[in-house]
Amino acid sequence: MSGKLVTDAPLAHLRWGDTGPVVVLMHGVGGGREAWGDAASGTGAALAAAGFQALSIDFPGYGLSSAIEPYDLAGMARSVGRLIDSTGSSAAVLVGHSMGGMVAQELAATTPERVSALVLASTSPAFGKPGGEWQQGFLQSRFAPLDAGLGMAGLAAQLVPTMLAPGVSPERRDAARALMAGVPEATYRRAVRALVAFDRRANLPALRMPTLVITGEHDRTAAPEVAARMAERIAGSQLLIVPGAGHLLNIEQPEAFNGALLRFLEGAFT
Repeated sequence: MSGKLVTDAPLAHLRWGDTGPVVVLMHGVGGGREAWGDAASGTGAALAAAGFQALSIDFPGYGLSSAIEPYDLAGMARSVGRLIDSTGSSAAVLVGHSMGGMVAQELAATTPERVSALVLASTSPAFGKPGGEWQQGFLQSRFAPLDAGLGMAGLAAQLVPTMLAPGVSPERRDAARALMAGVPEATYRRAVRALVAFDRRANLPALRMPTLVITGEHDRTAAPEVAARMAERIAGSQLLIVPGAGHLLNIEQPEAFNGALLRFLEGAFT
């Protein structure tokens, strides 16, 4: 089942399915709506086959979605909220990878009534204190290839291999590189700067919706120990570490990721 491209909505997205609970799929800083598409992870089609409506979005400034001002995670979360409202549903499942998981946490903190369940994939509740030495080093490392004039394709060639687990197939690697290379450079710079200001650690104990925290065994960005600490602070949450996966676990191990997602949702909706 191929996703249908929808552009006349608060956020451009691919849609699979017309009935059932709404699931919003949210990509990371180096992704876009195709991160959950048929060629990358197949997550949208798998959800539709299980009876869900899946919406894989372009965040503001990505793909076919208009940019926002100011460009921050709070604004992204408001855009997702408007998208949920446009479906006619009162709430949706939020599946967020990396940056998408932070946006999911932001929406769950500000309007928890819009969130029926959470899947926090390869993400964390904070990037530390804004303006700190670690944050500045992170920004410099992410922007160095761009400042050197290599463009997003050059950045992707350098960065994507460091995010993958050992032994990932060339097809999976190339799919991830193509996604990152397709992100507008200006959007990437703004999104990365937005990440380092994020901190929702204090809200974790307030999350009451069913929650799955999932990351890859070899994830060095959102390491298993980070995921475990996050899950410990969310009452009743489930924790899963995917063997043989790195930071881009939904693309690296799509069958394992999709299977875990569907099992979690089956439990959440029964």
